[in-house]
Amino acid sequence: MHYNKSCAAKGEQYGGSHRHLSYRSMQRAAVNVYKTTTSYEMLVFAPGRIKEHFSIDVSGKELTISYTPPTDFPRFEWVQREYSRGGFVRTFLLNESMDTTRITAKYVDGVLQVSLPLIEEENIQKQEIPIS
Repeated sequence: MHYNKSCAAKGEQYGGSHRHLSYRSMQRAAVNVYKTTTSYEMLVFAPGRIKEHFSIDVSGKELTISYTPPTDFPRFEWVQREYSRGGFVRTFLLNESMDTTRITAKYVDGVLQVSLPLIEEENIQKQEIPIS
């Protein structure tokens, strides 16, 4: 699994930490990923969010996780603000070993837990490519 290079268009450098100024208003949720023998497990750290406002989509080999805050969210005159519950979009490239039809997710204690099951070895189709 890799971060999508198209994130550079949203202000993130692939493998770096540079941001485009127009991207500053969009918050970035921290993501940890670990691999088990049967899956990749993603932990998206997003405390204070509302479960129903998350969206997880798979298009081809791209997994996109986003959060859109409610429009009636209270706006305060902050004296000091170190944390925001604003929206975010994160995109990841999936590899062919992941079974995108069995992805599951749950939001518990401020962490969105996304499970990306691996295709069982015997179900991975191998194809020999003829050379002409």
